[in-house]
Amino acid sequence: MQRQWTRARQLRNASTDAERRLWYFLRRRQLAGHRFRRQYPLAGYIVDFICVPARLVIELDGGQHLDAIEYDERRSAALQREGYRVLRFWNDDVLLRTDDVMREIFRVLEEKSEA
Repeated sequence: MQRQWTRARQLRNASTDAERRLWYFLRRRQLAGHRFRRQYPLAGYIVDFICVPARLVIELDGGQHLDAIEYDERRSAALQREGYRVLRFWNDDVLLRTDDVMREIFRVLEEKSEA
């Protein structure tokens, strides 16, 4: 487990442009007071972003994910078995359509809080 936390720290220090962009909007409870963490170990994986109280995981996918569709499906299924909803966005969407991505995340958070 310690190895996962060390790897998560390394990933935080080597964030992609899309991860830095999204983190700018998620950090410090800026999104309706929801607390997000980044590069967080969960179910044997390190997720890009997580809001533990809302049971929401956000994953950002770059071009390499076109070759890893089955892996991503297994990963999402494992996270869902832990009770988390998984949202996936392409890096380009985060960088070029940030408002749309933020609206979708907010919509899911509001949906969760109403349930």
